[in-house]
Amino acid sequence: MTKTETARLMEAVRQAVLAAGERIKADWDAPRDVRLKGRIDLVTATDLAVEDGLKAALARVLPEAAFLAEETAAKTVLSGLTWIIDPVDGTTNFAHGFPFVCTSVALYDGLEPVVGCVNAPILGQCFTAGKGIGAFCNGQPIGVSGTDRPEAALVATGFPYAIRENLDEIMADLRVMLAETQGIRRPGSAALDLAYVAAGRFDAFYELALNPWDVAAGALLVAEAGGRVGSYRPDGPYRLGDFRILATNGALHDPMLALLAD
Repeated sequence: MTKTETARLMEAVRQAVLAAGERIKADWDAPRDVRLKGRIDLVTATDLAVEDGLKAALARVLPEAAFLAEETAAKTVLSGLTWIIDPVDGTTNFAHGFPFVCTSVALYDGLEPVVGCVNAPILGQCFTAGKGIGAFCNGQPIGVSGTDRPEAALVATGFPYAIRENLDEIMADLRVMLAETQGIRRPGSAALDLAYVAAGRFDAFYELALNPWDVAAGALLVAEAGGRVGSYRPDGPYRLGDFRILATNGALHDPMLALLAD
């Protein structure tokens, strides 16, 4: 795919995701229709409506592409062109009226990212990236920070729904990060955390037990903004579905890996 084709596809995705964001904004002040799909894992009518709308819109953009989507197509195996959708990343935030909420859409060709979009409609911030053409927020180029020391770094993390099963590891990592960095933030949306690393607002992000739709677009944003995305414990390239992800501005990657070592 040429850069011109990628740019056109990125714009088509942006328009589809912005339109989906109008449903989130419309529902923001309405009573929440919330149900549990796990012990603390929520789904709302908005999640389902946004996902359905995105699938219809994206099918018009690339009719041949499959879907890997959190609420309706979570078991799709990545092969060929696939749209990866998280309709409302930060559903718990949405249910409580906390505005760190976004929609994440990425197109992958097998395991290779092509375009990605993370739109935070309540915040008015739409992040886009295309393979080989850079990363943007509201149409303006963005780049990662230049922070190169952990003690000067603002680091984001998250806590998975399977928190009881992973509590010891989460707390051990958190203890190290609290002691060795300038600060830790846990806003509750991995896709937006990654977008903020890409924009230089966070210097690094780490988390475990995420799903492909949580990180597919954000990982491309970080890479295209000049950052680095990998796994930790063990250290290596990140592939969708890996249990742990570390995204940094690049300069902090090795120091962060050292902090997250066994």
